[in-house]
Amino acid sequence: MSITVAVARPIFPEVLERLRQHFTVVDNQEGKPWEAQAWAASLRHCDGVLTTMADTLNAQVLAGNTRLKVAANMAVGYNNFNLAELTALGVLATNTPDVLTQTTADMGFALLMACARRITESEQYLRAGLWRAWRYDFFAGAEVHGSTLGILGMGRIGQAVARRAHHGFDMQVLYNNRSPLPAETERALGASFVSRHELLERSDHVMLVLPYSPEMHHTIGQAEIARMKPGSHLINIARGGLVDEDALADALERGHLGGAALDVFENEPSVNPRLLAQQRMVMTPHTASSSLKTRLAMANLAADNLIDYFLKGSAKTPLNAAALKRVGE
Repeated sequence: MSITVAVARPIFPEVLERLRQHFTVVDNQEGKPWEAQAWAASLRHCDGVLTTMADTLNAQVLAGNTRLKVAANMAVGYNNFNLAELTALGVLATNTPDVLTQTTADMGFALLMACARRITESEQYLRAGLWRAWRYDFFAGAEVHGSTLGILGMGRIGQAVARRAHHGFDMQVLYNNRSPLPAETERALGASFVSRHELLERSDHVMLVLPYSPEMHHTIGQAEIARMKPGSHLINIARGGLVDEDALADALERGHLGGAALDVFENEPSVNPRLLAQQRMVMTPHTASSSLKTRLAMANLAADNLIDYFLKGSAKTPLNAAALKRVGE
């Protein structure tokens, strides 16, 4: 019996060809999202699926599915998966960690710099033909070099951001995590573990690099933003649901924050119109990992997980090892 794999979104043709060497592939290179009912119906005829962060696998989609064995997410985050439901059904879930760490950290730092130095705002001013003269306070922004960066979430990407901040910009790095890093790692990163409240109160720039879960919804809300220093900046390269966007808009309208930079949004691809109206917003469409080299590596790792599962009964980056079953068992 041939193995059928669905590919939910457009990916690199060479990765599709790799999958076709082993499987019957149902692909969606047109890029039009499957409606929920069609998505669920398609998966009932598939043994595996390659998904992106925009493709949901929950109880509703998986209802009645007895064939699916593995779901390979082309992302490091997996809040689009109901991991408990997948595990209960014996479906292995995988993600693509490591390969996007440096690219995402680069983008996080780019957003921090653009926000602090008012790059988007000043470029729009220039493009609108409004530049007529120079002033001493012309788009004066905030310091980056020597300032204090607070990082919420100190996994691989958070540490990569800290390394750039400490070694490249002589920044003081504060961080909050589920648990402190080893002392040797802290020294190498120039990072100090503090409470979340202290981090918000002391940081000139706060960057979110946290995984998302329902328990983490609106981790940054009205109370947390109120604790941030006047004129400080919020940068989110994690997941949109971590930030209460209306609370953020309130703070920007009041002038409490100096600015914000978001690569992720709560209801993407829709963006809160109140944020779109803010001049001191830097916004990108969930592109933190978007270099060709990195996205190809992500696609190949997702493909590797599918190939390894069906050919070897294993996977390179499993999320729920309890569901891992050897082919044929």
